[in-house]
Amino acid sequence: MSQDAVPQQVVPAQPKGLLQQMEELMAALNADLSQLDADLSGPRPALADEGDRG
Repeated sequence: MSQDAVPQQVVPAQPKGLLQQMEELMAALNADLSQLDADLSGPRPALADEGDRG
């Protein structure tokens, strides 16, 4: 076993700029809205007739 017990240094990720954070948030929001649109545009269950009430 020739591996030395040298701790690996983890380089911290560079902090994201505000513009990059906003772009990521907008992309996530766009994906959520697209999914919501697909859900709302899908087939709807048939509603019971309400015209036979009288």
